[in-house]
Amino acid sequence: MIAAIETHQALLGRAPRLVAADAAFYSLKNEAAGRRRRQARLHPQSLDQKRRAQTRAKKRWFREGQKWRTGCEERISVVKRRHGLGRCRHKGYIGMNRWVGLAVIADNVVNIGRAIQKQAIP
Repeated sequence: MIAAIETHQALLGRAPRLVAADAAFYSLKNEAAGRRRRQARLHPQSLDQKRRAQTRAKKRWFREGQKWRTGCEERISVVKRRHGLGRCRHKGYIGMNRWVGLAVIADNVVNIGRAIQKQAIP
């Protein structure tokens, strides 16, 4: 997680406002780094009961970070299900990028079509 924040800062010139991670990324080192930057949104289930009582999980900024992360997970799941990302039919790294990119474009087209349809219905 720390490397991702540093890469983001190097590419865009500033640290991200929000970093959301699930239990797999939890560590004391990541928690301390996020706390220094006021960015870490660690999944509360990664903490034991005693630490959970002390965590920031009840604060609004923490809950908003969790909602954002959950929304991302849901979008990924929909794109995988709707556009067949369970199995890449192209070969190699470039093929995988193409496959995922086309699935994202296809999903955007579906969502744009639904938005236009909602606007057209009085």
